[in-house]
Amino acid sequence: MQDKVYVNARFLTQELTGVQRFAIELSKQLKALPIECIFLSPKEKIVHQSLAKSLETIFIGKYTGHLWEQTELPRYLKSIGSPLLINLMSTAPIFYSNKIYTLHDITFVRFPKNFSWKFRTFYKIMIPYMLKTSHRIITVSNFSKKEISNHYGINEDKFSVVHNGIKELFINPRIKEKDKKTQYFLTVSSINENKNLKRLIRAFNLININDLKLYIVGRFDLRSFREVNELQELLRSKRVIFKDDVSDEELAVLYKNAISFLFPSLYEGFGIPPLEAQGSGCPVLLSNIDSLKEIYGPSVLYFNPLDVNDMYTKMVMLVNDLQLRNDLSLKGNMNVKKYSWNSSAKSLVSIIKETNNRQK
Repeated sequence: MQDKVYVNARFLTQELTGVQRFAIELSKQLKALPIECIFLSPKEKIVHQSLAKSLETIFIGKYTGHLWEQTELPRYLKSIGSPLLINLMSTAPIFYSNKIYTLHDITFVRFPKNFSWKFRTFYKIMIPYMLKTSHRIITVSNFSKKEISNHYGINEDKFSVVHNGIKELFINPRIKEKDKKTQYFLTVSSINENKNLKRLIRAFNLININDLKLYIVGRFDLRSFREVNELQELLRSKRVIFKDDVSDEELAVLYKNAISFLFPSLYEGFGIPPLEAQGSGCPVLLSNIDSLKEIYGPSVLYFNPLDVNDMYTKMVMLVNDLQLRNDLSLKGNMNVKKYSWNSSAKSLVSIIKETNNRQK
């Protein structure tokens, strides 16, 4: 007999970020595994219509957002016998205890300026209750497990690690010959403080190669860079190119043809983009923070994210050393094989079955 669980599918109403991708990709995999998952979502503001259909989503209630999650979702579950609820996002109903809850990291604690006061206040109040009222807590790395455990005073035994994966299209994507003409570094980033983009721009500006470019993929308000003195010069010389609204297919090609993928973050729970780059055969240059060292080990080249000169030195090494780039590509290809959404979903199923068995 199959295990039967319910999944909080509020992610269907939200735009795609790393957290939503985790929920979406695991949900897709769960449909093909020996477990019966019933996906519950608000009726309104569905962003991922085709996914909602493929998951055979059941729409309940009349509210949306946190109000739906904290009132109508638990009310419905209690009306059908209080089954186990899987929450793959960073929120969950606090007044429903038969649940598994996911928290990727505590960026909102370490870098509060990234978030509005409203967001910070909500998380400060709600997260402790979500953690303490859950049977199990899922996170994406041992680093995050220790961070969350230490900050909230929760025993590490209550945690399970379920890694991120990457989509199949990032594994050896097709190369477009016309894209090979431009020599460039690539990063996927945002203006958030922990992404450390300003230091990366400064480091790149030290490289005296006129036709070398830095592609920055993400959605940006360039006014956010007013503190970076080099920005006007960089934009005028067309050496730094901001790319927004890039599809996954386009991103895979950008990874494949880059000299190296750069990831200068000061704080991450896991870091998916470097894994996508490795799957695409791109050498990777990372900041030497603990979470990234855990996931990427010796498969990448590291730098001190607070040291612009160290960033610059390592970037120049990769420009000049083809053998180093080839070695990193091979190591990256081996590393990426350790992570897939299918294996992560199987880990999640094991956690679900163990939790269900404890309730019997």
